[in-house]
Amino acid sequence: MRLPRDVLILSHIFFALSSADTLDCKDVLVDKTHFDLRTLGGEHVVHWVRDEALPTVKNFTFTIDICKPLKKVSHVPAPEQCPSGTNICGIDYHTHVDKNETVADAVVPIAGNYPHHGRHQDVERTRLKGSNSNADSEKEGVRIVMHGGKWPLQGTAGVQQKASIEFLCDPDRTGLEGDEQDDRKHEDGDSNEEEKAKRQEEGGEPEPQTKSLKFISYKEEGDNMKVLRLEWRTKHACEGQSSKPDEGNDPGNNNSHWGFFTWFIIILFLAVSAYLIFGSWLNYNRYGARGWDLIPHGDTIRDIPYIMKDLGRRVVSTVQGGGSRGGYSAV
Repeated sequence: MRLPRDVLILSHIFFALSSADTLDCKDVLVDKTHFDLRTLGGEHVVHWVRDEALPTVKNFTFTIDICKPLKKVSHVPAPEQCPSGTNICGIDYHTHVDKNETVADAVVPIAGNYPHHGRHQDVERTRLKGSNSNADSEKEGVRIVMHGGKWPLQGTAGVQQKASIEFLCDPDRTGLEGDEQDDRKHEDGDSNEEEKAKRQEEGGEPEPQTKSLKFISYKEEGDNMKVLRLEWRTKHACEGQSSKPDEGNDPGNNNSHWGFFTWFIIILFLAVSAYLIFGSWLNYNRYGARGWDLIPHGDTIRDIPYIMKDLGRRVVSTVQGGGSRGGYSAV
């Protein structure tokens, strides 16, 4: 009998989905404080360059999308990309200057959801203002820690990974200053050029001097745990900013009106359907009705075409008018 096995599988899937705490960029809620980080969505790139071993230059490139998983890049072998479900991916490129050759030495999934491996983001959110830590209490913003990564991801062994991003309040920054993105073509055929141009319309400088997103460190902290630390300065980390619509970028405005109208139609449809179903059931059980007699007010519903036709004639007659004859026709 297959039913118990199917129920067991569905229960595992439900448990995996319920335990995967992901980041809702639209409304990051911490200590009754709301942060809207949607503008910071999309792919961003930061580098950690080490040239201590010349003639080899080591460039650890971190690609980040806090709102959704990274897209696969076309024409790049799968072993040189992080697995599906990754939000933060680190690739350690080694460039041999004498050979003019660059190779991917390590591909590290740092944070993301990997249900097939039983690993999830398990996002942690910490409000910096009023924190118990003296260092944090002087800051304003939110710290987001994303888990799920391990290198290598396969097997039971490996180094645990996580990313800690401090979003710091800076009223003069959008968070996109000095924005660097992965411009390689993705499997869906789109590069990041359109997305980059769209986000620059939000008000950032076209060629800024400093970057809002900065690499801080990537090192082992604790037993078998490697932590990527980033700092992101943006006005969207200022408390109370989420209630203020951005100029030229108010995606929630139209959606909220459309959402209300959609829910109104859905509720109206469900109410009418429930009335018809309950009325039909009542007529069947109480009066033994059949066919059109089952439907409440069936006679009225059947007369609707004729009522509409008569109403149309009256409207046409009113629009055409009777001239100066007072409604009488010429003999």
